[in-house]
Amino acid sequence: QVRLVESGGGLVQTGGSLRLSCRSSTRISSLRTMAWYRQAPGKEREMVATVTVSGSTNYLNSVKGRFTISRDNTANSVYLQMNALKAEDTAAYYCRVQTLDYSVYWGQGTQVTVSS
Repeated sequence: QVRLVESGGGLVQTGGSLRLSCRSSTRISSLRTMAWYRQAPGKEREMVATVTVSGSTNYLNSVKGRFTISRDNTANSVYLQMNALKAEDTAAYYCRVQTLDYSVYWGQGTQVTVSS
């Protein structure tokens, strides 16, 4: 069982920045992938950014150049730095991890609201 605790969401104006954090109860070096997803009201949950155990990253096209995913093995945490935020980035953001045996765990989510 992996427990994930997210933090860092909030209300920000268009063009502002936020940094989301996700702390894992297990060593992240033992995880296959770590990722951030988001879900806006009335929409399906979508992948925002992923980082693999080898450090490879992947991003949703609409956030490329604005968001950066990173991880800190010593803190057992993954981060999402979000810059130049837009109203359409408003959503609940979820941390997701996949273990080496392909089990998937989710955090409880943190709300990001971008006001115009």
